[in-house]
Amino acid sequence: MTTVTLIPGDGIGPEITEAVKAIFAAAQVPITWEEENAGQTTFDSMGELIPQSLIDSLERNRIALKGPITTPVGKGFKSINVQLRQKFDLYSNVRPAKTTPGVKTRFENVDLVLFRENTEGLYAGLEMYDERLGISDSIARVTVEGCRKIVRAAFAYAAKNNRPKVTVAHKANILKSAGRLMLEAAAEVSKEFPSVPWDEKIIDNMCMQLVSKPEQFEVIVTTNLFGDILSDLCAGLVGGLGVVSGANVGDDMAVFEAVHGSAPDIAGQGLANPTALLRSALMMLEHMELKDHCARIENALEKTLLNKEQCTKDLGGNASTSEFAQHIISNL
Repeated sequence: MTTVTLIPGDGIGPEITEAVKAIFAAAQVPITWEEENAGQTTFDSMGELIPQSLIDSLERNRIALKGPITTPVGKGFKSINVQLRQKFDLYSNVRPAKTTPGVKTRFENVDLVLFRENTEGLYAGLEMYDERLGISDSIARVTVEGCRKIVRAAFAYAAKNNRPKVTVAHKANILKSAGRLMLEAAAEVSKEFPSVPWDEKIIDNMCMQLVSKPEQFEVIVTTNLFGDILSDLCAGLVGGLGVVSGANVGDDMAVFEAVHGSAPDIAGQGLANPTALLRSALMMLEHMELKDHCARIENALEKTLLNKEQCTKDLGGNASTSEFAQHIISNL
């Protein structure tokens, strides 16, 4: 049995977390959950957004599943997600986007994976405000090592999973220095993976290509802000944030997470769709080399998604969160 840190989160987080726990228990996944929390709920009860007990659990277990977390807005708090990524150097944000039978979208045959640098860029938090002049400066810090690490992660994934191409998204025509670092990293790292060809696209053209012919892309790698935007765009191609998975991966730790918000407006009503968190948990099983358990649950999920009556309201059905989970269990 492997111990995994479980962070239920806020809003709908506890509901969808319970759904995933029930499915994993029914599938007899060899995992023991060590539950800790963070976010608004923890702050209200403990006065801390990220308690030390959570940090200790992550350092001990080195793998976690995280529900959606609320960071108080407009109160000077730094994003909890950003803090965890930077503290543990979870430099690689991995976001698959794949067309799913039963989930209606405008596109077919989309099957790509986006690698977003997770710790640098505009999210480095280097901001200055001159109150006298009314000027705010935000510095996008990009490093040679940071570019090499995220590019290497993308190429390694492509090589391991027989993906035929890596595309680097950048803005080197305007951001001469930062954009150049990404392209130079790709040129250098690609020598380690001679079987994986690569190309590059300016970010604005990348967006246009994604919404016109997304099936042409396999693996995309880019900097932090561009990756944040592109990952949600890609989610929109395949059904939205409620059906896609996400992971934050470093050299010796990985945190898998639902990438949608905590949706406090529907919390406690049984309306939440647990698919995104479940798929993130399945990414975790792949990471842990529990591929048989992963395939079995994935097949049950896909069978359930094909039957609208068994789905949650956002997917066209009337099932509650727990009922949807039970349908998946019955399809195992």
